[in-house]
Amino acid sequence: VRKVLKFGDFQTAFAFMTDVAEVAEQLNHHPDWRNVYSTVEILLTTHDANGLTDLDVSLGASIDLLYDVHEGVVVGE
Repeated sequence: VRKVLKFGDFQTAFAFMTDVAEVAEQLNHHPDWRNVYSTVEILLTTHDANGLTDLDVSLGASIDLLYDVHEGVVVGE
């Protein structure tokens, strides 16, 4: 699963990433991602399973909720 999210500014994008990082730590499942100014690109996959698992689905659901909280906009999937 790949998403590209756009936020109003760098600070909001970074706050979003910080919140996602907290959830990822709780799940012990971490996204592949990158940040350029107000854009965050996220790739969810489980390398050991060579695809998606329930952990990816759980983290993805949390990411969707957090992007709403931070008023992000999906610009690519």
